[in-house]
Amino acid sequence: MSPLLFSLLLSLLSLSPLPLSSASDRLPPGASLSLNQTLLSPNAVFSLGFLPSSSSSSSSSWFAAIFYTHIPSKTPVWVANRDSPLTDPDGTLTLTPDGALSVLDGQRRRLWSSHVSVPDAAAFLLNSGNLVLRRGGAAATWQSFDHPTDTLLPGMKLRLNKTSGEATKLTSNGFIFTLEPRFGLETLLLHGRDLRWRGPMWLGIPILSVQFGDVSSRYIQTVHVSPDEIYYNYTMEDSALLVRYLLGIDGTYSFLVWDGSSKTWNATNVVPARPCDWYNRCGSGSSCDPSGGVPLCRCLDGFSPKDATGWKNGNFSSGCEPRRRLACDGSDGYKKIGGMKLPDGYSVAWDLDMGQCRQSCSLNCACRGFSHVNYSTFNMSGARCLTWGSELKDLVQVPLLSQDLYLRLAAAELADVPIGMAPASSPPGKSGRRVKILLAVGISAGLVLSGVCCYCLICRLGSRKGGDGERADLLPLEEMILASELAREKGSLPMVQFKCVRAATGNFSCLNLLGEGGFGPVYKGKLKNGEEVAVKRLSKASKQGSEEFANEVLLIAKLQHRNLVRLLCWCAHGKERILIYEFMPNKSLDSIIFDPRRSGELTWERRFAIIKGVADGIHYLHLHSRMRVIHRDLKTNNILLDKDMNPKISDFGLARIFDMNQTQANTKRVVGTYGYMAPEYALDGIFSEKSDVYSFGVIVLEIITGKRCTGYYPYKNSLNLLGYAWQLWEEGRGLELLDPAMDSRFSEIEVLKCMQVGLLCVQEFTTDRPTMTSIVSFLCGECGSLQAPKQPAFAIGRDSNPSSSPFSIAVDSLPPQSSHQTEEEKSC
Repeated sequence: MSPLLFSLLLSLLSLSPLPLSSASDRLPPGASLSLNQTLLSPNAVFSLGFLPSSSSSSSSSWFAAIFYTHIPSKTPVWVANRDSPLTDPDGTLTLTPDGALSVLDGQRRRLWSSHVSVPDAAAFLLNSGNLVLRRGGAAATWQSFDHPTDTLLPGMKLRLNKTSGEATKLTSNGFIFTLEPRFGLETLLLHGRDLRWRGPMWLGIPILSVQFGDVSSRYIQTVHVSPDEIYYNYTMEDSALLVRYLLGIDGTYSFLVWDGSSKTWNATNVVPARPCDWYNRCGSGSSCDPSGGVPLCRCLDGFSPKDATGWKNGNFSSGCEPRRRLACDGSDGYKKIGGMKLPDGYSVAWDLDMGQCRQSCSLNCACRGFSHVNYSTFNMSGARCLTWGSELKDLVQVPLLSQDLYLRLAAAELADVPIGMAPASSPPGKSGRRVKILLAVGISAGLVLSGVCCYCLICRLGSRKGGDGERADLLPLEEMILASELAREKGSLPMVQFKCVRAATGNFSCLNLLGEGGFGPVYKGKLKNGEEVAVKRLSKASKQGSEEFANEVLLIAKLQHRNLVRLLCWCAHGKERILIYEFMPNKSLDSIIFDPRRSGELTWERRFAIIKGVADGIHYLHLHSRMRVIHRDLKTNNILLDKDMNPKISDFGLARIFDMNQTQANTKRVVGTYGYMAPEYALDGIFSEKSDVYSFGVIVLEIITGKRCTGYYPYKNSLNLLGYAWQLWEEGRGLELLDPAMDSRFSEIEVLKCMQVGLLCVQEFTTDRPTMTSIVSFLCGECGSLQAPKQPAFAIGRDSNPSSSPFSIAVDSLPPQSSHQTEEEKSC
């Protein structure tokens, strides 16, 4: 071959990249991938190739992406040319001779590039799903893990460079998930520059191992800190489990687990989803209660609402302000507040001890509080001191993995300051005498209280010795099933030893944590015979106390129905209050019905069966149990589902017993959950059977639609699901309410029947609402028809007719949501 011909051949080869001959994990220099070719990771879990921009077989644009090989939907975890789709079928993913990875169209125009040129480098697709460029055995010069799109895989680092301030970002449809740019101590979810959600602050634990719900493998998070950077990553104990974090196009951040049997991605955690997830939901100086209690927001100790009228009507956006100004003369002190996500807007000082941290706040008159963490607790060096100015924003009650906030208050607010945290210094004179007086009063009160406690204890011991002479021994947990029937015959439930509860839950291990509600955390327990139970442990931060605990133990023991959850036993040990139930493997209804990835599991047949089952359970409470019971807190997350998706009503802590001739009752303590509370109860404290009927109607509409009741529905001034359903019903378009995630097999008659029942139940006046007896008969086809529904309460906005409903003001006072949110995101 002549030298001229050889040079010409080399030139042609440099212009036309070499096609990949067969599937492998390596793309050599000068090689390319066409539309029908892929790289395959050594473990065959991940592939690199082109995916069509739509599911249609006639798609005319493509993306170069890494995706799961054996998942039918070809789920992408990284996309190269996300902003510049390939529209030319002759395009390629090419590793140019100079070592740059590029997406080129048929005319050799560059649509995307790695912008890193390393001659003779090859591209490798690793088992982790990471695409790396490297030469020989050298370290990677570029990797896809450093340039994520919308997915965080195990092993990927969420990183902050402390010097440059550059941080890893996941992006999707204008939403950004990243680390806080100053210190990297927390994660943020933004839409543009607007902060939507703020994650809990890093406690200082370098390695955290937890169990997410019923996921079969432990989740292990690692945090690395150095003078130059901080980064977070995670792995699963079972490396074969397919998991990922996803920032969705709707702005939600989810942890997803692949279920091979159902061929679906199951979400175990989605934010923002609950009311307290939204940034600064309650304004400054106030904390948000994620358990769904009433009110949603509460002022901190020593604070009061800035707008008392708005606060009373449910508008918490103005927040709270201190009742008294700080004196800044040494008489100010601190109150310890536990069980909280620390507020936003902090400053950090490193390597201060507890005393120095407190002093740094006391010397600054603008400092409103501090928090201290000694890293040596977690076998790390150093300590962290956080201080806050006048704004204490985005406080949320989170009993697990929370940190203590020491709130600075004027001396007059410190009557109940914890010992050791009273005044920042001890000035002479009046302040010193005040401390002595408080100590004297405290000692006297303690002696009186001790006497009362001794008297009560003696009385209690005496009562145990009386009666029929039977022993009051505590039953071991493994024997409770055998003893439960006998106990129920006596109208009570067995009490178990605390040590047995600890053994069943692995000492309340995070590995067994199922979730958390208003009562407190719920753990999965296992008896010696292998039977699984659910263990509810009263949280110290919970608003529910001994009254609700005793109410549930004494009440539910007398209730037996297939649609009521079964309480097996209870435990009271010191300050511990524990309820032990039968285990519900499918958790609560809301965990499925509002999850777009799981709601498709509930066919119409199953939904209709759930509606009828819940109706049967309420009907039993109102009419057929030993006493008439008003539940007062019916909602989708209090409807549990067994292995066969049969519904069971739970959580009777707020329930009340009615006399057989009693029609209603009144309370000054309104408790329940916004959206499910009847208007007469929410505003006047009046509750009755018809209050439960109203809540049932809301649940029915949520089951039909798969949407939360208190979302914003921009349709003819409809403020929520009730108004939206009413408008469509009035226009004869009721079937449009059906959850689109459900398949097309349904009975139009059953759907419209349930919609009519739901709208009848949520009518404004109690006399218009049906009884549970007529509802059950109608759903079972035992009665021909019901009356036409009227406009629901809490449904139509003020713009329509502000004087027509006395309830529109309270609902309309909720803070407006930004226009980019979807209906699911805007739910309160």
